[in-house]
Amino acid sequence: KDLGFTDADRVENIRRVAEVSKLMVDAGLLVMTAFISPFRAERRLAREMLEEGEFIEVHVDTPLNVAEERDVKGLYKKARRGELKNFTGIDSAYEQPENPEIRLDTAALSADEAADAVIELLTEKGIIGSGDWSI
Repeated sequence: KDLGFTDADRVENIRRVAEVSKLMVDAGLLVMTAFISPFRAERRLAREMLEEGEFIEVHVDTPLNVAEERDVKGLYKKARRGELKNFTGIDSAYEQPENPEIRLDTAALSADEAADAVIELLTEKGIIGSGDWSI
């Protein structure tokens, strides 16, 4: 609630998510989060907070023009007009993941296909069994 789009706020947001996620993982839960995480350093920090194999980076790779076409809230238009400052991809940097465990090209995959790819990866890694999920 108290965070905006500044680089410092983005860093703090990911730190908070990582801290809460670690608590949940330590309690034995499978945790999946979806956040715009523009900086490699913060993604690395989140990974380092967990044990080996507990962090799986899913890069939802969407070209900027596709993200703008899909923007139902009009945030990209506001950012382009200068009404939203520090917006990732417009006037704030985005550092692509260097080695994510999985990359989802959402310009080529449907939402269902992307979800299936994540489920397949989790099954291959033995994190879930083939009958542990339903959509």
